[in-house]
Amino acid sequence: MKAPAECLDMADIRAGIDVLDRELVVLLARRVGYIDRAAEIKGAAGLPANIPARVEEVVAKVRGTAVDAGFDADLAERLWREMIGWSIAREERAMSDRKDG
Repeated sequence: MKAPAECLDMADIRAGIDVLDRELVVLLARRVGYIDRAAEIKGAAGLPANIPARVEEVVAKVRGTAVDAGFDADLAERLWREMIGWSIAREERAMSDRKDG
């Protein structure tokens, strides 16, 4: 994959973005594996899916990483808060299913 500065036309740009999109989806899918395991561990330990202090810790780390990478920290926070909300809902469903099943 070419670096952005090495791209000579829109085909090069699109090819690079397509590669990154695939890599991002694969990484997000791996992250979901950790979310699913967290639901198992939390359920067994009697912990809630939503632990606000941990949410804020994750958001702070993401903001710092974004700043270090030259990425918009506000956008990173919005994206992660959406992903965290989705993850908490997934954990809650999984924990509820285990109680019901």
